[in-house]
Amino acid sequence: MARLGRVITEAIVLHYGRDEMLARLSHPFWFQSFGAVMGMDWHSSGITTSVLGALKRGLPAELGLHVCGGRGRHSRKTPGELTVLAEKLGLDGVALVRASRLTAKVDSAAVQDGFQIYLHGFIVADDGKWAVVQQGMRPEAKTARRYHWHSAAVRDFVDAPHSAIDGAPVGEIVNLTDRSAASSREAQVALLREGPDRIIRELKPQLTLPFHHEVRADDVVLRRLHGALAAAAEAGPRDFSELLLVPGVGARTVFSLAQVAEVVHGAPFRFSDPARFSMAHGGKDGHPFPVPLAVYDRTISVMRAALEKAKLGNEERLEALKRLALQAQALERVARGPSFDAFVEAERAASHGYAGRTVMGWAQPEPDRRERKRLSALLR
Repeated sequence: MARLGRVITEAIVLHYGRDEMLARLSHPFWFQSFGAVMGMDWHSSGITTSVLGALKRGLPAELGLHVCGGRGRHSRKTPGELTVLAEKLGLDGVALVRASRLTAKVDSAAVQDGFQIYLHGFIVADDGKWAVVQQGMRPEAKTARRYHWHSAAVRDFVDAPHSAIDGAPVGEIVNLTDRSAASSREAQVALLREGPDRIIRELKPQLTLPFHHEVRADDVVLRRLHGALAAAAEAGPRDFSELLLVPGVGARTVFSLAQVAEVVHGAPFRFSDPARFSMAHGGKDGHPFPVPLAVYDRTISVMRAALEKAKLGNEERLEALKRLALQAQALERVARGPSFDAFVEAERAASHGYAGRTVMGWAQPEPDRRERKRLSALLR
């Protein structure tokens, strides 16, 4: 995940700048899609830990984006990490530490929703701009809620400061950062002992994920999937491999590249179905299918080669990836393709050939037709 996260981030920074990457990390649908395309379980709360961990391990210092904090005890190291980083970059370390502490305090105290903050990720750029992604857990319900912040959108830490808060509504919520709670905040300052004078029952959930673990047909916008498949069929295998000059790139890798390219270039509304991006590289739990490591590694190779060329002034390969994403979107209106179930079944059948793997082990080869018939007879 660290390698793919790095090349995707480098591509975004190269095309659009560091500010855009911070903005995307603050967008819940994009964040979920980013994790899914890297092979993380598409709807798991663990996607937050995995994405931030991959970026913290994988991003080079020269990119100008730095990840501080993390999960559990690592979150408590954030002030120290920010102080050291600020000294190296000549930034206001006191202000950054204050921002880190305030975002954590707001989401644990001012937003009283029953979720205990256990993960705090602070992403800061060389110019001092930042984004925060943190997550709380509700142990008794085994559900999580994610909180997104972006320094460019924060005018006041206690007055509608969030870019997004993701999670299903659960019970009664006291959200003292809501603009309609201004009078309540003023009353608390004036009358500390009496507490809040009103309860805010409404929070703005941006992204609600289902309880089922597997990827289902209604989790995916099928026309978008068909668009990516059609673009892969038209662009590869021969023409695209010649264009990118990377041996072994076929239609399957081009399909994954189309999904990755959309994560780099897609507009916000394109990420309303994050599960679709798990179709690029599957999931480590086997849903919707095992991670095809051969495809995964080739995707990274193509992205890495394109980025290295772009750094030397030749952006043709990166532009080809951008055109691939645009072509997939254009083909959505007319493309036809397999049903969701047929697509997943085909991927699972081909998984062994793609070096498919899950946390349980390597994918096994599918039995041939005669063997399936024999097994079927034994089970009758």
